[in-house]
Amino acid sequence: MSYGLLLLRVVLGLTMSAHGAQKLFGWFGGHGIRGTGGFFGNFGFRAPLLIAFAAGMAEFGGGLSLATGLLTPLGALAITIVMLNAISLVHWPNGFFSSNGGYEFNLLIASAAVAIAATGPGRFAIDHAIGWDDNISGLWWGLGVVGAALVVTFLTLTFGRRRVAVAQQPA
Repeated sequence: MSYGLLLLRVVLGLTMSAHGAQKLFGWFGGHGIRGTGGFFGNFGFRAPLLIAFAAGMAEFGGGLSLATGLLTPLGALAITIVMLNAISLVHWPNGFFSSNGGYEFNLLIASAAVAIAATGPGRFAIDHAIGWDDNISGLWWGLGVVGAALVVTFLTLTFGRRRVAVAQQPA
């Protein structure tokens, strides 16, 4: 079991770190912080560069956290927040399937991150090596990641964005 969990953590973690590096540094064909900030600006965020930095750091740092198994629930939380925001902002209107631009892939990533938080990082993890894994994993940690991610996503989407003026209809 530990080998399968190690494989899942490393592949998911490094994949998310690579996405974060695209946002932060423009690596791997990414747009860097300014390009990513422009993307978030198009969605009406008040501080698009700050949101771009936060999203990039959540992916980069959260991914490294999962890959190494260090502070695993925090890494899972960071990734889950980014995925819930992506689902809400971009993918939800397109339905479930990713072939139509839907949220299927993002939901899978978030679910894997939550599952890792709930099961713990496994034997081959820094959390295990320093004796933390039994204290920071389990069902309540997984549920806590989901709950906290929902709250942060709501706050980000509600207070982090400008309100769009609704056109008045003639009476």
